Amino acid sequence: MEDLRSIAECMISSGYGKECVTIYKIIRKSIVDEGIYKLGVEKVSSSQIQKMDWDALELKINNWLKSVKIAVKTLFNGERILCDQVFAASESIKESCFTEISREGAQILFGFPEIVARSGKKSPEKIFRTLDMYTAISSHWPEIESIFSFESTSVVLSQSVNSLIKLGESVRTMMVEFESAIQKDASKSAIAGGGVHHLTIHVMDYVSLLADYSNVLVDILDGYPPPAKSSMPESYFDSSDSDESPAPAISLRFAWLILVLLCKLDGKSKHYKDVSLAYLFLANNLQHVINKVRTSNIQYLLGDDWVTKHESKVKQFAANYERLGWGHVIDSMPEDPTAEMSPEAVKEFFRRFNTAFEQAHHKQAACVVPDRKLRDEIKSTIARKVMAAYRQFYNTHRVVLRGERNLNLLVRFAPEDVGNYLSDLFFGNVGSWSSLSSSSGSSHSKASRSR
Repeated sequence: MEDLRSIAECMISSGYGKECVTIYKIIRKSIVDEGIYKLGVEKVSSSQIQKMDWDALELKINNWLKSVKIAVKTLFNGERILCDQVFAASESIKESCFTEISREGAQILFGFPEIVARSGKKSPEKIFRTLDMYTAISSHWPEIESIFSFESTSVVLSQSVNSLIKLGESVRTMMVEFESAIQKDASKSAIAGGGVHHLTIHVMDYVSLLADYSNVLVDILDGYPPPAKSSMPESYFDSSDSDESPAPAISLRFAWLILVLLCKLDGKSKHYKDVSLAYLFLANNLQHVINKVRTSNIQYLLGDDWVTKHESKVKQFAANYERLGWGHVIDSMPEDPTAEMSPEAVKEFFRRFNTAFEQAHHKQAACVVPDRKLRDEIKSTIARKVMAAYRQFYNTHRVVLRGERNLNLLVRFAPEDVGNYLSDLFFGNVGSWSSLSSSSGSSHSKASRSR
């Protein structure tokens, strides 16, 4: 660079400034243009983008994402440093040379995202590549602004800003489209066993990936009107919320997307004829939502209060399932299991328990609870309520029937058997009922089943 600077200053002082500048521009522009070409960045039109299928366009976007860092940090930055050194003696020549050399290539580079954003391909799954391009420009903005600081290169800055604006608009449009897609989901088949719906999995995977871009989404959603509180259930907002301290737009937007999902799931729960299964479905799906929030950046956007509030809703759903699915088993026992009663009354209570437990187990055997902690909590609660009363009744009154013929048919379950059958629940093991039926005499033998 020192040699080139000496040559340039010598030529300019000798009256050959025009020739010096002309040849410098020609040589260096060819090098910059070749660099852009080698990076795989080429000028494309909106019509060309429109004709590309997504796979081809995504390849171009991925290539651009790799190229922009090199172009900014090495190609344009290096060219600016060279111009500044070679023509240090003249601001006007320095600006003229760098502008001529870099402007066209820079406009091609920073114009590509705007062309992509203007294309009609705005389906929700394309949002992440759009966010990647926004991130690429915004993260390099200080360098871009420094490199293209001349007035004559302001067009490059304008192009970069326009790309950011169009990318931001595209992201907002795709978020609205995603919300609409959730609301329009028309799948009506009930998920077997009240498990996690595919919509829940898809939406939460999508939202958790979105949360990884929260740093740029803050800018994109700034000033973008959040969902109106009037369109949300009143219970969704804490009483401490006030206009003086509103939640950030990004937090409201994420909370709203999840609320739209939860409202949709509430509608889908009505496809279950068994109301207890509908509550189990809601518990499973909300637990999946919470797990995704806890294990992603969504937690930092929604906060611990959001998680705590929704965990209490899972407990409510689970309690409703337990009450509706197993309440009749608990009710089959006398209010005081240890109270004295006649042999006929004892027989009647055993028959009622057998019938109620068989019916409940038969109906609930296909249920699933994918989350281990929730599964253990539900099983523990059911076992505690059913087992406590039945064990007391069994230990107190079985002796009354000691001489009874066909006792195995009358007293079908020992407390240990009940515990074993309950422990097998919520894995979707529909075949477990056959083993229950075939072991009706186990109350006497207390034969242990293979675990």
